[in-house]
Amino acid sequence: METNPNYKILVVDDEDRIRRLLKMYLERENYQIEEADNGSDALEMALAEEYDLILLDLMMPGIDGIEVCRQLRLKKATPIIMLTAKGEEVNRVQGFEVGTDDYIVKPFSPREVVLRVKALLRRSSTTSFLKTETKAKNVIVFPHLSIDHDAHRVLADGKEVSLTPKEYELLYFLAKTPDKVYDREKLLKEVWQYEFFGDLRTVDTHVKRLREKLSKVSPDAASMIVTVWGVGYKFEAGSE
Repeated sequence: METNPNYKILVVDDEDRIRRLLKMYLERENYQIEEADNGSDALEMALAEEYDLILLDLMMPGIDGIEVCRQLRLKKATPIIMLTAKGEEVNRVQGFEVGTDDYIVKPFSPREVVLRVKALLRRSSTTSFLKTETKAKNVIVFPHLSIDHDAHRVLADGKEVSLTPKEYELLYFLAKTPDKVYDREKLLKEVWQYEFFGDLRTVDTHVKRLREKLSKVSPDAASMIVTVWGVGYKFEAGSE
């Protein structure tokens, strides 16, 4: 088992039982676990420390998980998995709108959580991308944008852009096949790896956030992500 003992995870939930359960299972994988039982402490810890991933409960007294995620995303791109007892579509979409990378509905299997954590850590790691690719293919360069897939690094007009794992995956997936149009269902399947049963707005909100981040650095780079009305999205390389 190739588990990095240096991975540090923040577990946030107001129920002590759930925190203990997650801590026990995650420590079996040699992860370093820190805990918070409310949103205010969680936000303070997440801003002060560098975590590799945050498991964040949605419904908490005081500052809820949505607000924690919203405020954290103003400063950091730390991978976040949202935990909630509410399984309705509106709650899932709300979580993705503020930058959540994944979503698990309570009651959940601790083993499923561990698998989701491992998958997200793999995707956010700088050393485990598409092993089938050759070195020459790991850097994609366009007139206003370059993606170094080995380093998990995006430059827009020479300036680095901080993206969440899911924002990065979406950008990379589109950029790999310029001018190819993908509908939202295909993007959900390929980028999110599993179905969200109709949460097509998940794609729209991530595209919106991705464009906003790119636009702050390079409007030209942001304009490469093109909406094909009535169909979906494509990456348009453009020219110098």
